[in-house]
Amino acid sequence: MVQLYNLHPFGSQRVVPCKQEPAQFCCGHDVLFVASAAASCGVEVFAVRREGHCEPLGSFATLGPVLRMAHSRAGHIKTSALDITAVAVYLLGIDDSFLLTSCVVFFPSRHFTPDQSPFGFCEETKLHSVQFLPVYQTGKCTCVERSEQAVLTPQFLHVITSESLQCYTVRCSAAAARDEDPYIDTTVKACPPVTLDVCTLRMQLFIGPRAICHYKNHIILLTKADTEDITERRKPSRRMLSRKADSNKSRTNSESEPGWNLYIINTVSTIQLYREMVDYSRTYENVRTESCIHLLSEAHLLVRAAVTDPSFFKSDDKEELLRAFKESCAFLGDCYSRYDYHLALPYYRMSGLSVAEVLERLASESGEIQMYEKGLIFYLTHSLNEELNEELSKELADKVLQIFYLADPMQLPHIICSPCMKNVCPLTAVKYLRKVEDIMPSVVLTLTKAFMALKMGDLTMYECEMNSHKETMLACGFIGQPKLLRECKEGIVIPTEFAVHLKALQPGLLVAATVALHENSKIELEEADMFFKVLCNNGEDMVPQLLVDFWEALLVACSQEEVLQELLLRVTYQYVWRISKKQLPETKPLKTTEDLINSCDHFGSIFPWVTFIMSMESPLDKDFPEDISKLQSILCGQSIDITAALPILEPLAAAGNVGLTVRVLCSTHLGKYEESIDQLLRQCPAAAVLYAQHELKGDSRAVWWNKLLPELCERARLTGSDCPVLISSLKETLSVVAMELELWDFLSLLPEDGTAAFFLPHLLHCSQRKQLM
Repeated sequence: MVQLYNLHPFGSQRVVPCKQEPAQFCCGHDVLFVASAAASCGVEVFAVRREGHCEPLGSFATLGPVLRMAHSRAGHIKTSALDITAVAVYLLGIDDSFLLTSCVVFFPSRHFTPDQSPFGFCEETKLHSVQFLPVYQTGKCTCVERSEQAVLTPQFLHVITSESLQCYTVRCSAAAARDEDPYIDTTVKACPPVTLDVCTLRMQLFIGPRAICHYKNHIILLTKADTEDITERRKPSRRMLSRKADSNKSRTNSESEPGWNLYIINTVSTIQLYREMVDYSRTYENVRTESCIHLLSEAHLLVRAAVTDPSFFKSDDKEELLRAFKESCAFLGDCYSRYDYHLALPYYRMSGLSVAEVLERLASESGEIQMYEKGLIFYLTHSLNEELNEELSKELADKVLQIFYLADPMQLPHIICSPCMKNVCPLTAVKYLRKVEDIMPSVVLTLTKAFMALKMGDLTMYECEMNSHKETMLACGFIGQPKLLRECKEGIVIPTEFAVHLKALQPGLLVAATVALHENSKIELEEADMFFKVLCNNGEDMVPQLLVDFWEALLVACSQEEVLQELLLRVTYQYVWRISKKQLPETKPLKTTEDLINSCDHFGSIFPWVTFIMSMESPLDKDFPEDISKLQSILCGQSIDITAALPILEPLAAAGNVGLTVRVLCSTHLGKYEESIDQLLRQCPAAAVLYAQHELKGDSRAVWWNKLLPELCERARLTGSDCPVLISSLKETLSVVAMELELWDFLSLLPEDGTAAFFLPHLLHCSQRKQLM
C-alpha cells in the first residue's frame, strides 16, 4: 500500500513580522495574538488578511510571562475548564482594528485527578472520558519519529516533529456516516472504511518546529533552531574566509541572529487538493489498483466532508464540489468494477451515471469492453433487473448480451427481459440463447426464445418453443421470469396464439403464479390487471372472473394497508356491479365465500341477523348467492374502510333484503346503532332483537333501554296484538333490560298506559334478581 503521497496541501507560507521572539500565540476573529518570550512580557497583535498576509495592529504589555493563550468567540470563560498558572488572565475585546483591555481577573489553578477515591466527586470535577487514538501503526519501521505537537481540523491532522510539519488525512466524514448507519454499504450507497491505511499527504521540512495552531485555512507554525544548528548554518565558506574586510563583524552578526520564525502557512482549496489526489492516483491505475482505490477513497472523503459541512450551501464552489463528489464516486465505481466486489453498484449509483454512460466509461478506444470481472457483472445484473426508464442502444444492448454470455450465461433470459434491453437484436439474442440451451436448458430460457420469435414475427418458431413444455411448466417459467408477463401490455407482441397457451393453463395455477409475482414485487397490480384483461379479451366494463379470482387470492396474502384497501374496494365494486346489473360471472369462481372466510380476516363470518334477513328469500337474492355472500362477508369484517366504500355501495340502496343488510352493516360500522334499529324495525322487525343481541355491547349497551325498548312499546301499542313479531321482540327486550337495570330505573321506563299483567313478570324477575344480589 502507498504510505506517502507527495501532494501539496500547503499552498503558500509567509513570515509574521514579529519584533520579538514568540513564545505563545493564538488566532481568532481574523486576529493573531503573539506573546513574546519570557523576558519581554508583551503581546503583539496582527490582522490576518487573505493569502496569509499579516498587518501589525498594535501591542501591549502584560504583568508577567504569558503561559497560555486561547480565543473564545463568545468571550465567556469557565474556571472548571482552565488549567492556568499565570498571575493574571486578560479578557480582550476585539473591535475591528483596535484592542480594549476589558478587565483583569485572578484565577486559582485547578487540576483534574483520577477518580480513585472511595468518596464521590461532584460532577464538575470528574474527568469524563479519556481516549487514546493512535495516529498510525506500522510493522516495518523500527523507529517512528517523535511527534511534538498536533492540531486537528475537520479534514486533516497536522503534526510537527523535530524537523518537519506533516499532514495526514482524517476520516471524520466516514466515521460520522458509519456512526449514523453502521450498515451503510448497500446497493444504494457506500462509504470508504475508517480503517484505511494512514494517508500522509505531505512532509514539509522546517528547522526546529516548536508550536502549531490552526485557524480557518491557515496553519500557524513557530520554528526555533538550537544554537548549534544556527552556528552550523551560518558557518562561512572558504571564499568568505579569504575576505579580510569585515570578516570579524560578519561572524559576530551571524552568531547573534535569532534562530526563530513565525510562519502562516495557507492550505489549498479542497477542489485543488482533490484534483491533485486524482491525478496522482493514475500512476497506480494499472499497476497496483489497491493503492489507486486507497487514494481515490481519500479524495472522495475529502469532498464528502466538504459537501456535508454546514457551511456548504453558502460556499461559492458548491456546484464544483458536487461535481467532484459525483466524479469521485464514478472513479471508485470504475475501480471496483474490476474486482469480485459489490461496491461498484452503490458508487456508480451515487455518481448519477446511467447504465449506458457506465458501459461507455469501461470501453476502450476501439469500443471493446475489456473487463468482464464480477464487479461489473454485479452492477449490470442489479441495474438491468430494476425498473429503469432507460433504453440502451442496439449496439450497447448487444454488447451486454456478449458480456453475460461470456461471464454469466444463465442470466441471459433475465437480462434480455429487462426494460433497458428493448432495442436488443432478437436474432442475436436467439443465437446466444441457443448456445446456452445446449449446455443448460430451462423453461425460462425456452419462454424467452418464444418471445424473441414473436418479436421477429416467426410464429412457427414460437409455436415450437411453446409446445416443447407442458402448461404447468410454462406457468413455472413465468414465475421464474415475471417480465415475460409484462409483454402482454403490448398488443403487437401478444397474438392470439399466446392467449391460447395461457388459457390452457390451470386457472388456479395461473392466479397463484401472478399473486406470487406481485407479493415479491415482480409485477405491479395494474400490470396484472392488464394481463388478465388481455388474456380473457374483456372490455373495460366487464371485469373477467379470472381477474376477480386474482384480487381475492391477493387479499388472502396481502399485508400492505394501501394495497389492501385498494383490493377491497375493487372486489366490492365488482360484486355490487354484477348484483345490480344482474350479470353472472363468465366462469365459476375459484374460491367460495367459505374458502375466503377461512383463509383470511378480511372476509368476516356473516352475522346471524344478516343470515336471518337473507333467509326471507327474494328472486334477486337467489340469482347471485356467491357475490351477495362475499359482499356481506367483507362488510362483516373489520378491514374495509367503510367511508370510502359508501359511494360504491349506493346502487344497492333499494335492492330488497340485500340492500337492507348492506345499509345496516354500513350504519353499524359507523357506530350509528339507533339508525340501524330504525331501519330494521321499518323493514324487518323480526331481526331487530337478533341485531341488538349481536351488536349492542359495551358502550352501546344502553341503546337496549334508551332506544329499542321505547320503540317496541310504542309500536306494540299502535298495532295491538295484530303483530306477534313485535310482541315477541318486546318480551325478549324486556328480559334483557330486566337483567341490566335497577328496579326503579326499569320501572321508570315502562309505559304508564301499558297492561300490568304483561309487564309484571319482568318486574318480579328484576326484583328477585336484586334480592339475590
